[in-house]
Amino acid sequence: MTRSYVHGYDPQENDRLQDQASTLVDLLHYDTSYPAGSKVLEAGCGVGAQTISLARNSPNAHITSIDISADSVIAAEKMIREAGYANVGFQQGDIFDLSFPDNHFDHLFLCFVLEHLPHPGEALACLRRVLRPGGTITVIEGDHGSTFFYPDSDDAQRAILCQVELQKRAGGNANIGRELYPILTSAGFLSTRVSPRMVYVDPSRPHLVEGFTKRTFTAMIEGIREPALAAGIIDPETFDKGIMDLYRTTEGGVFCYTFFKAVAEKA
Repeated sequence: MTRSYVHGYDPQENDRLQDQASTLVDLLHYDTSYPAGSKVLEAGCGVGAQTISLARNSPNAHITSIDISADSVIAAEKMIREAGYANVGFQQGDIFDLSFPDNHFDHLFLCFVLEHLPHPGEALACLRRVLRPGGTITVIEGDHGSTFFYPDSDDAQRAILCQVELQKRAGGNANIGRELYPILTSAGFLSTRVSPRMVYVDPSRPHLVEGFTKRTFTAMIEGIREPALAAGIIDPETFDKGIMDLYRTTEGGVFCYTFFKAVAEKA
């Protein structure tokens, strides 16, 4: 599994992930829940931004959350314990080298994980091994190619493409949302169902203006300024103008982005 996370592991990024999770919880997780007694593996839990929704929505399920970063696992466990949930266990683990027996889990859950992996199909095959027959896998990913806004801006689009290019160079794919159906079916999963979930933001939704456009998406793009400049992908003037134009959409404009949620089964 790649250890190159484009956004970094600093406290500011942790805060952004928490803002993203809390802002999008209803959109992404209103239909995420697991039966009492079921064993659920959350693969790639990061700092626990999505784990808390799993714990809240499935209080009587037994959730195991893993991540390749030991520091992230520690941060995730701390947050979940402070929130008062006792139905999640944490381990450091690699999706490509899982220590669990075959057919061990009833359900699998991944959110914003495959986009960072050089071989997402191989990762899904590794995860499929530990899922029992008839069990489900839920995968949620974004797609930067679905970003559009008003007022439009070529410079803002160029700044966004910096993120896409950096993720590509690190072995990932920031446009993977549109590929979930073929990736899951190629990995051997059946009955794959994909639902697009658009975030639409205008001034009538101030919580999304602040929580998503500013503190989630624009903060994410703004955070890759230095690596983008160091890689020679863009010049500083164009990047800074692009960020300014993204913030401009929060002043009476419109911002849209689409996430994709897929659910499939193991035969």
